[in-house]
Amino acid sequence: MKSRRDFLQKITLSAMAFPFAHHLQGSSLSKNITVGANREEVLRVAIMGLGSYGTRVAEAMQDSTRSKLVGVISGTPSKIKDWQGKYGIPEKNCYNYENFDQIKDNPDIDAVYIITPNSLHKDQAIRVANAGKHVICEKPMALNEKEGREMVQACKKNNVKLLVGYRMRLEPNTLEIVRMREEDELGKIMFFQGLSGFRIGDPNQWRLDKDLAGGGAMMDIGIYSVNGARYMVGEDPIWVTAQETKTDPEKFKEGVDETIQFQFGFPSGAVASCLSTYNMSHLDRFFLNGQKGFAELQPATGYGPIKGRTHKGPLEKPHVTHQTVQMDEMSDMILKGKEPKLPLDGVEGTKDLIIIDAIYKAVASGRKEKIDVTF
Repeated sequence: MKSRRDFLQKITLSAMAFPFAHHLQGSSLSKNITVGANREEVLRVAIMGLGSYGTRVAEAMQDSTRSKLVGVISGTPSKIKDWQGKYGIPEKNCYNYENFDQIKDNPDIDAVYIITPNSLHKDQAIRVANAGKHVICEKPMALNEKEGREMVQACKKNNVKLLVGYRMRLEPNTLEIVRMREEDELGKIMFFQGLSGFRIGDPNQWRLDKDLAGGGAMMDIGIYSVNGARYMVGEDPIWVTAQETKTDPEKFKEGVDETIQFQFGFPSGAVASCLSTYNMSHLDRFFLNGQKGFAELQPATGYGPIKGRTHKGPLEKPHVTHQTVQMDEMSDMILKGKEPKLPLDGVEGTKDLIIIDAIYKAVASGRKEKIDVTF
């Protein structure tokens, strides 16, 4: 999509062309859906947004033992037909952006995974929650703190879960570093470095449209260092300073950040130095320094395998597709009330938004800005 206008026009035309995607005939469930005595152990998911990452999640779910892809929501009828054929999705579980509120009447869908442009997350999540379905939302969860809080409140009001696609919080090598920190194998934490960046391609994509993305690199790739700083250090920052660099104002227009360097201070006295960019590649590294040792991940947040080392030697936990692990674990969180080692709920998503709001404020003010993630 080339612009906000094109995107919204596409949704409108698709809705007009596909108004009857939700049929009420009593067709049987797909052969991929577990039924019977074990049904309660399988989370039945509809994916909203059938782009490249939606496809990645759908493919990973084929190996999931505790979640199943059972529905789709899209503004493109041809994609819906393709997914129906590929994944055996029944017609009655197919919706467009205009009619997906009708999932409230569909007992075969437990949760909706929202994988659409950032600016759409809040309204779509609230609609899903109001329909009585659990919400899984890609990061960033919303555009700012205010939207995040509204999403959390809507899900709480409707007694449904709100989870965020923080797959790294379930990754084995990452969790091993967290274990080492918690068991004092690294000693007092002094410093964290997070480098998150790549050179972005098509200048007309939605990620470079402020109305759809809410910003630039920070909202897309920089959030990994924001979130990573929190779980690696084990604290939430209390202040931030930040500086923006823009070398291509034509590609990175007003409100779309190209590169931001930002620094955190934590209650313990630890500090962090991070970089978020759309103009430099091969930047995917976390480094944690403590008084007794260190831990490093490089790559730290890619699709895997994640590689790392510590002062004790290499990290060599086995790699399993992140999205498969995520969907299995989220199934247990939603259906069994499992508490993950590192939470990835709507409160965590909102805390990141509070911090990102403060980063943008620090860029604009040139001053150290306080951060309060009290929820």
